[in-house]
Amino acid sequence: MQRSTRRPLTAVLLIAVLATAVILTACGQGSQPASSGQAEPQPAGADAGPRDSAAGDAGAGETQPAAFPVTIPHKFGQVEIPAQPTRVLTLGFSEQDPVLALGVKPIAVRYWFGDHPYAVWPWAQDELGDATPEVLQMPYGDLDFERIASLRPDLIVATHSGITAEEYERLAGIAPTLAQPGDYPDFGVPWQEQTLVIGRALGLEDLARQRVDEVEAAIAAARQAHPEFEGATVAWASPAGDGQYWAVGPNTPPLRFLFALGFRMRDELAQVIGDLDSAAISAEQLHLLDADVLIFQADSEEQRAALEADPLFQRLDAAAQGRVVWFVGYEDPVYGALSFSTVLSLPYALEHLVPQLAGALAGGAGAGGQ
Repeated sequence: MQRSTRRPLTAVLLIAVLATAVILTACGQGSQPASSGQAEPQPAGADAGPRDSAAGDAGAGETQPAAFPVTIPHKFGQVEIPAQPTRVLTLGFSEQDPVLALGVKPIAVRYWFGDHPYAVWPWAQDELGDATPEVLQMPYGDLDFERIASLRPDLIVATHSGITAEEYERLAGIAPTLAQPGDYPDFGVPWQEQTLVIGRALGLEDLARQRVDEVEAAIAAARQAHPEFEGATVAWASPAGDGQYWAVGPNTPPLRFLFALGFRMRDELAQVIGDLDSAAISAEQLHLLDADVLIFQADSEEQRAALEADPLFQRLDAAAQGRVVWFVGYEDPVYGALSFSTVLSLPYALEHLVPQLAGALAGGAGAGGQ
């Protein structure tokens, strides 16, 4: 069984997370979530109305905006953006990050997972500043077109949204809509290309290139500092119920990030997953998840304990030798950073995840909560 849905990347979880999974819903608007984890009906500050997108202090003024109109090809054809956008709505599950990285404050963002003000995680809070975008509680496959139209966007960014051709046509009738490039599966656009295409749509492609170059240089430096990563195998999985496990696919931004650090995926596992963001692995196939580093996400400490007590799990070399990086729940910002895998979240992942990966390879020291 395989899937392509949007839940936190526990099976790319990127998040995508990723059409049998239940979409996680929770408050992400600056107020505290209900104990059940259900979303609050309105974001904090919504009564004030959406604010126009505007360049902030993140460096948008460092480069000259490109000339408009701009035409950009994508999965469903092409979009023409007649003038530099001033009311940007991010409809994908992670585009708030590259938009904020370019100094633009979106009028609305789409909630993915986690309890963070305005659905913006810690690594992007400085770029958000005092902006108060509306948070759109729209689970995967459930777009509220009337609500989107009411916000009067002049650009809808949907490069990490998984929208269909029919959904695209309806969105394009509201405002110019930037869909994902057609060369990648849904939720599989590399973070570099996502940043650059969004930069082009905003008239800030030079700045986008600068941001991409900075992060790529940081990744290269981390790889050089950890030669033990070179050629080491990695797998990322989570329980799928009924004795199965979700395994995150190689064509997802999080796995590409790990590959950029020098890791690789076992060919047998990559072939099982194919081009999807994740696939279900049966208990009989659990050996496919054995790797030099196994990243495993559990919903709770109880679930983690049950997994660690499972004889099949104990047979994995990664488990027996303490080479598992654990994430428990969905609030760990390191887990969030890897799930998002954006131009803003990856520096955070470099700082906090790389030591865990190194510890796991060393045999358990510092391996994510062990």
